Amino acid sequence: MAKTDYKTINEYHEAFPAEIRERLQTIREAVHKAAPKAEETISYQIPCFKYKGYLIYYSAHAKHISLSSPWSEALLAKFEKELKKLKVTKSAIQLPNNEPLPLNLVERIVKFRKKENEDAK
Repeated sequence: MAKTDYKTINEYHEAFPAEIRERLQTIREAVHKAAPKAEETISYQIPCFKYKGYLIYYSAHAKHISLSSPWSEALLAKFEKELKKLKVTKSAIQLPNNEPLPLNLVERIVKFRKKENEDAK
């Protein structure tokens, strides 16, 4: 059975093959670049970042990495053109493992979420 009691993001990353670990680490670094004061944690057994509330989660899957958060209508509207080529739900954006990571988009989404959290406080 798969490990499900991760205590750190490093532990989570170590559960995956090297190529996926590298992609996960790249997303982690992009989140820190966009929100340097964000706190790392594990929530729902996946990596999570908090900044004035929950900011963003990410998780690895067989064919993609998901970015998760309760996406606001404002966020989905702002990034609509770029998100059209990705599978998007109300709470997840799937980044296919067979394509380069859209790091600029990830950073801008994190900055948007950061501002949403700041404005909500």
